Amino acid sequence: MTGFGEAQRKNATMAVSVEVRTINSRYFKLTVRSGEGYSMLEPLVEGQVREHIKRGTIQVSLRIDRARSSDDYRLDPAVLSGYRNQLDKLYREWHVSQPVGVENLLALPGVVQQNGASSFEVERDWPLVRETLEEAMRQMTKMRADEGRAMAADLAANCATVAGELDAIDARAPLVREAYRDRLTDRISKSLEEFKITLQPGDLIRELSIYAERSDISEEIVRLRSHLEQFGATLELDESSGRKLEFLTQEMFRETNTIGSKANDVQISRHVIEIKAAIERIREMIQNVE
Repeated sequence: MTGFGEAQRKNATMAVSVEVRTINSRYFKLTVRSGEGYSMLEPLVEGQVREHIKRGTIQVSLRIDRARSSDDYRLDPAVLSGYRNQLDKLYREWHVSQPVGVENLLALPGVVQQNGASSFEVERDWPLVRETLEEAMRQMTKMRADEGRAMAADLAANCATVAGELDAIDARAPLVREAYRDRLTDRISKSLEEFKITLQPGDLIRELSIYAERSDISEEIVRLRSHLEQFGATLELDESSGRKLEFLTQEMFRETNTIGSKANDVQISRHVIEIKAAIERIREMIQNVE
């Protein structure tokens, strides 16, 4: 499920900024982007993120700005000398007597290096980072909850569509058996009359029984209704239930396929198509549910 949250915190020595982005995914995948020296915080960040999210692709961007002193920077004499020697050589080739200014060399890449945070500093900074991350996660969770309520309403509407089409199938099924009996009786009567053959009533009843058994969809209808009830109940749960909803969706699709293959009726086939379309919409949305 998609979501976004951000937060900023600061104290006397540092400022922390956190952004959290999530997109739908079947599995948990976390990427943490942090400044130099703060990669050791990633296990702590993951532990906190997992308290809020069970599955999805999550990106956490962590920026930490510390109050700096001269001790946080150092000159690299080798790099500085290398730049100066190259410039001296060029000046001699160009016959230029102008001296090389050190202030200009200091701005070149690699001359001044910033010391990374020590493990002690990282551990000391974690409480403020955790506080900031928790606030960003709360904002992200609220956004996901708002989206989840809208999605739950859409899922319930599609389930209602499935239930309505299923009621129509349930009402149609007995008529299909009666229509088959009438067609079979009519065909047999015409054939017997044409060939002057007699047929025992038990033979006709046996044929009708075989058809009724092969085309009986009552069990599939009962199971599909049960899956719909479980789906609706699961939507009301507070805990993460995306995997359970995904399983129920697969089972609903399977029962619907069986109904379509056994019914052998044009009208029921039309209802089956509508049910499949609704279940496919449910399946797509379920991919976004944690």
